[in-house]
Amino acid sequence: QVQLVESGGGLVQAGGSLRLSCAASGRTFSSYTMGWFRQAPGKEREFVARIIWSGGTTYYADSVKGRFTISRDNVKNTVYLQMNSLKPEDTAVYYCASRRVGAIEYDYWGQGTQVTVSS
Repeated sequence: QVQLVESGGGLVQAGGSLRLSCAASGRTFSSYTMGWFRQAPGKEREFVARIIWSGGTTYYADSVKGRFTISRDNVKNTVYLQMNSLKPEDTAVYYCASRRVGAIEYDYWGQGTQVTVSS
């Protein structure tokens, strides 16, 4: 049973930082891509960042490039999203997800963690 469990969300002032974690279990993730997505109230879910577990290649949405960093810890089987210089528009529920390398759809999702950035 694949499980993705996010943590680390909270309330932070604009300009502050948070680090989200996604603890992954239930499969060997070396041939998978891990992604972070977010959904703000009244908006569609949007892509934030992704990392190929093997090799660590990363890709970011333009809206977070230079502020957010995605990384993974192979020993802890955990993916991180370091978020710096947070803005009120970053407020959303953040989700991590996994997909096989080369696949289009993400097949497993976490339950989400709330990030709120106050102005």
